[in-house]
Amino acid sequence: MVSLSMALLIFTGSILAGIVGALLGLGGGIIIIPVLTLLLNIDIRYAIGASIVSVIATSSGAAAAYIRDRITNIRIGMFLEMATTTGAITGAYLGGLISPHYLYIIFAVVLGYSTLAMFKRRNLELPEGVVAHPLAKKLKLEGSYYDQVLNRQVEYTATGVYEGFGIMYGAGVISGLLGIGNGIFKVMAMDMFMKLPMKVSTATSNFMIGVTAAASAGIYFARGDIHPAIAAPVALGVVIGATLGTRLMVRLRNTTLRKIFVPVLLYVSLQMLLKGLRG
Repeated sequence: MVSLSMALLIFTGSILAGIVGALLGLGGGIIIIPVLTLLLNIDIRYAIGASIVSVIATSSGAAAAYIRDRITNIRIGMFLEMATTTGAITGAYLGGLISPHYLYIIFAVVLGYSTLAMFKRRNLELPEGVVAHPLAKKLKLEGSYYDQVLNRQVEYTATGVYEGFGIMYGAGVISGLLGIGNGIFKVMAMDMFMKLPMKVSTATSNFMIGVTAAASAGIYFARGDIHPAIAAPVALGVVIGATLGTRLMVRLRNTTLRKIFVPVLLYVSLQMLLKGLRG
């Protein structure tokens, strides 16, 4: 039984999770799970189930606004979703064949390197000197959006399509093997390898994580891992937070988003490293 005071704490934490999720395209699980397990002593199974709900709620709350503002690139999102889905299937198949703690260490190193690379690019407002990849031209993986902060239309195209697709496949494998969200890898692939503006990366990630989470939510529900008394305040709080986050994101610079993203990236890489070493 969840008390009223606990429900209010879950609701408050979920608002913060929704804001962070909408800003950075991560889904909110990075905040929801620690709040539920460490602060409120809720069973990890229900915390993970609530995290899935938070991902769907973040995506639902943010994706529509970003699509309306033409920041989300749906073509890029659907193209990369093929890699993520294939990777998730591969990860599910490989589960049990590979020791998880080795994977945690490997991906902690990858994320650590990515943290350093993104830190070096922290003051880069928009990608410079991007040459469109031939496949990007063929698949029309370009776009434009109006940037309220810069007060102009921003035109962009994608490069590093193969690298980005490969990272997305790896993100799917991670999700399937370790049961963790892969929004952070989605943003990293689009920002660092495909050289998309940070706003486009986070908005497109928000669109993609909902598709991935919706596909797995039924499994969690069937297993009884989604507790209504926990999931309900999570969903409500995250939708409110995601709505606030979308309004805030369009008023921030790409450099500001990247500077917020760097410590989150560092935190996740350290968490994965600790899990690997404890294994």
